[in-house]
Amino acid sequence: MICLVGNLPVLEIGRLQVTGYGTEWIDRSLMRAAESCNRSDFPFIDDIRDGVLHYLEHKCPWRMLPIEDLFDRMRRMLRRIGCDAIAEQLRPITPPLTVSISRAAREAGNGFELVFFQKLQEEIDDLRVRGAEEFRFTDIRESVFTLRGTQRWTRSCDVLHQEILVFLQNFAQQPLPETRRIHLTLDL
Repeated sequence: MICLVGNLPVLEIGRLQVTGYGTEWIDRSLMRAAESCNRSDFPFIDDIRDGVLHYLEHKCPWRMLPIEDLFDRMRRMLRRIGCDAIAEQLRPITPPLTVSISRAAREAGNGFELVFFQKLQEEIDDLRVRGAEEFRFTDIRESVFTLRGTQRWTRSCDVLHQEILVFLQNFAQQPLPETRRIHLTLDL
């Protein structure tokens, strides 16, 4: 199921705002919470997801909803139906995120690649803490131009472009707690 931008609030995840999101991430979060309580046969996942969607479409008074607030509501819903253990194990998972790395490049500025990588790492870490598992990184070439301070592609741009790709691919290989895995897409 995919949300229509006009019906559901924008989800706020760190500095990112997500619209047009599906619901598989809600199911995944509920399934993991149930499995961590040895309840892999938990029958209410569809019902809870539908309740969350009903709230988002019809009852949510905000046009922008922080992901943490949504998961707090989900925990309260689980407690109301007597699933306290699952509520305690519920961990946020975000919808797939599109992250433009050009912001980090602009903030770092021409010639400050180390600052760029540090800012990018900080943003990725923040998103991972908030439950992000699926990333699509964009504006890689634009970031190279910004960091190199040029408008023409040069050998130096090739080197930096490769360093950014390796950095992002290494990020996807980092171990995560529990059963979480990072899914990475790069727009070259």
